[in-house]
Amino acid sequence: MRRTTTLVISILLLLGSVGSATAAPTSQIAGGRTSVELSGEFLDAVGSLGVHVSPVGPGSLRRGVASFPIPGGALDLSDARGDVFHTGGLTLRAGSTEVRLLNFVIDTQDAPVLTGLVVVNGDLLGRVPLFDLALGAAPEVKRSLLVVRDVDVTLTGVAADALNDVFDVEAFEEGFPIGEAVVFTFLFGSRH
Repeated sequence: MRRTTTLVISILLLLGSVGSATAAPTSQIAGGRTSVELSGEFLDAVGSLGVHVSPVGPGSLRRGVASFPIPGGALDLSDARGDVFHTGGLTLRAGSTEVRLLNFVIDTQDAPVLTGLVVVNGDLLGRVPLFDLALGAAPEVKRSLLVVRDVDVTLTGVAADALNDVFDVEAFEEGFPIGEAVVFTFLFGSRH
């Protein structure tokens, strides 16, 4: 009996140490903002197609910089895996065609991607992977502030095909440069 109890305790201790070794320091996001300086290629393309870009509140668009509030999310600070939620969005309008891109989520679980709800002429199509994200600089963590700069934002193949189809053009392709982002987030619950 004693030998069985010792074996069970040893297994439980081993499982406990494995669980704690794989557990990651996760921080909740208490707010922030993502700003994207839109690329000249993107602005030229939508301009030449007669597509008007405007913000969906509480997002904003001023002087070629789109900005979206971050109400929450969670990130593992050891490997930057997690989700960052945004409010607001963008409207793309040409004639009677309107595409709204809303409630963005930066998802870094696998390859970093920004998804968004897509609404075409009032009909919700669903959540779509819109933009691929590539980090150009290491994230900076200072106290409760996480800053990620130089994030290249490019169009996914799914989004490019959808935009070409909706606006009846052939101007967009996978990897089309949308802009460069900076993400500022306030963290709580972090152990760094």
